[in-house]
Amino acid sequence: MPEPFGTHHSKMMILLRHDDLAQVIIHTANMIHMDWTNMTQAAWRSPLLPLQKTSSAGSQTDTKIGSGARFKRDLLTYLKAYGPKKTGPLVQQLDSYDFGSIRAALIASVPSKKHVSDSSSEEDTLWGWPALKDLMSQIPIQQKNTGKKPHIVIQISSVATLGQTKKWLKDVFFKALTPTQTPKPTTYSIIFPTPDEIRRSLDGYNSGGSIHMKTQSATQQKQLQYMRPHLCQWAGDTLAPGQCVDLSEDNPPTREAGRARAAPHIKTYIRFGDSDMKTIDWAMVSSANLSTQAWGAATNASGEVRICSWEIGVVIWPDLFRDGGCGDAASASESRAEEKSPMPDTLMVPCFRRDCPSVSEGAETASVVVGFRMPYDLPLTPYGAGDEPWCATASHALPDWRGESWIA
Repeated sequence: MPEPFGTHHSKMMILLRHDDLAQVIIHTANMIHMDWTNMTQAAWRSPLLPLQKTSSAGSQTDTKIGSGARFKRDLLTYLKAYGPKKTGPLVQQLDSYDFGSIRAALIASVPSKKHVSDSSSEEDTLWGWPALKDLMSQIPIQQKNTGKKPHIVIQISSVATLGQTKKWLKDVFFKALTPTQTPKPTTYSIIFPTPDEIRRSLDGYNSGGSIHMKTQSATQQKQLQYMRPHLCQWAGDTLAPGQCVDLSEDNPPTREAGRARAAPHIKTYIRFGDSDMKTIDWAMVSSANLSTQAWGAATNASGEVRICSWEIGVVIWPDLFRDGGCGDAASASESRAEEKSPMPDTLMVPCFRRDCPSVSEGAETASVVVGFRMPYDLPLTPYGAGDEPWCATASHALPDWRGESWIA
C-alpha cells in the first residue's frame, strides 16, 4: 500500500464469460465464509455486457453522468490506478465490451493526493468526497420534493477517527452529500449497531469482529458526543429496562426489512425525499465506511485532498430509469408508454423483503417506479439515552444469545 494508514477495501468481481459476455459486480462482502452467510450485505450487478460491435461506437464516447460510457471510463481509470503489470490485461479486455446498458455512476477511491481546484469530472475521473460532491451536484432531484426536508441516512459498519470536532463530518462529508442548498435543512442520520443488537445477531458477538467504532479514549468520546444526535439503531428493537412497546396509533407502522438479526457489514447511503421516507432521491452501495482514509481528508493548505484507501461503489437515482423500471410496476409503466404519453415521471421507492416494488406503489404519481431493497426497518429508531455504539475493542461481559462473552 502506498499509504501507511490505507487499506485495500474495494469488493468487486469482474466476470469474463465463455459466451463473450462480461459482468461487473460491486458488493460489500469480504471473501470469507461468515460475510456471505449470516451478515447483511449488498451487491450491485451490471447487466450482461456484450462485445462492442465497432471500436468507435458513438455511445462509448458519451461521458454524461450515469451513462454506461461514463461508468466504463471511470471503471477503467480505477483499474489503471493499480498499474499496468497488475491490471493492464484486464483493462485491455474490458475495453472491448459495450457498457451502454449500465445505468449507474461509479464512485471510487484510490490512494492519491489531488488538487480539488484542478479537478473536472468531465475530463478526468475524480475520487473520494470530491467525486461524491461533483456527482451529487448533477443528480436531478424530483421537483415535487424540493419544498420538503430531505433525509440522508448513512448506514455503515465502521467509523474511524474523524477528529475531536465535527468539522470533517459537517463541513466536508455532509456538504459533499448535499452540495446545493435545499429549501429546508437536510436531516442526517447514521445507523450503527449497539452491543445489544450484536449480542442478539445470528452469530452473536462474533458478528461484531468486523464492525468497528472505538469509544474508549477521551478523543473518541468527544467524537461520539457530536455524532450522538445522528446515531440510530440497526435493528430498532432494543428496549431500555422498564420501557414498553408503544402501540399507539400516533406511531407510523414499521416497514420491516427482515434483516434485524443479520448484523450489518453492508454500507449504504440514501437520500429520502422527506421525513416520511417513502421516496428515494438517490441511493449508494459502497465498500466505503465513514472515514477520512476512505473518502479523503479535508483540503489541506496546498489545496490537495489526500485519500489513503481503495474503495468502490455505485450510485443510482430515479431519472436513470425513465425508459424502464423493474418488475410488475415496470410492466404497468410500459403499457402507458405505448399510449405515447409525455416523458414519464420516475420514482424510486424503498422495498422491504423484496427487490421490486408492487404495482400499486407510486402508480398514481409516476409512470416508472424503481425499487431499492432496504437493509433496515423504517421509521428509524434514534439512540436512547442509555444506548452506546458497539465497540469491538472493548470487553462485553454480558453473554450473547449463545452464552458467550466478548473479551477484547
